[in-house]
Amino acid sequence: MEDIRSKSILIIYTGGTIGMIKDSITGVLSPFDFDQILDEVPELKRFGFNLSAISFSPVIDSSNLNPEVWIKLVKLIKENYKKYDGFVILHGTDTMAYSASALSFMLENLDKPVIFTGSQLPIGTLRTDGKENLISAIEIAATEKNGQALAPEVCVYFENKLMRGNRTTKYNSEHFNAFESPNYPNLAEAGINLKFIEVSR
Repeated sequence: MEDIRSKSILIIYTGGTIGMIKDSITGVLSPFDFDQILDEVPELKRFGFNLSAISFSPVIDSSNLNPEVWIKLVKLIKENYKKYDGFVILHGTDTMAYSASALSFMLENLDKPVIFTGSQLPIGTLRTDGKENLISAIEIAATEKNGQALAPEVCVYFENKLMRGNRTTKYNSEHFNAFESPNYPNLAEAGINLKFIEVSR
């Protein structure tokens, strides 16, 4: 792996549980300002990446996803493609696999990662899976070898597994390990280190 500290990553928040925080007074969940992402997840500062964020306004519940949203995402990525080394899309889990699959066909000839991720618990809660998913998705989006991204395609990262976007399905709503790729090997696994698995692309 090469030094990736100078990498630029664009985070696109469409909606979903990962971007929610609980109001300390009312207890109501509401989206936080992703311009303040380093305040919510200070661990990201240790990467030294140039992180930028775009949030949909209003944010979209994953049950309301439609082709217009896919077109908007593709347009954002194309408009910013030359500015960034990778893209992380934060998305509700119920339809994440559908969006990842759609974008995998809409974005052709990628040489940069487009990583979908989300969470089962809001990022502001004590036991959230959102921080690990976000941190690892960003690291994957920035990782390269010999000047080439190691995941130059549309992927889903969730609970220690990087999966091909159009081979992924959500199979569990109760556990952090919510996604699987039953008919295709994982592209990478996150443990103490990120381990990329050589598969045909």
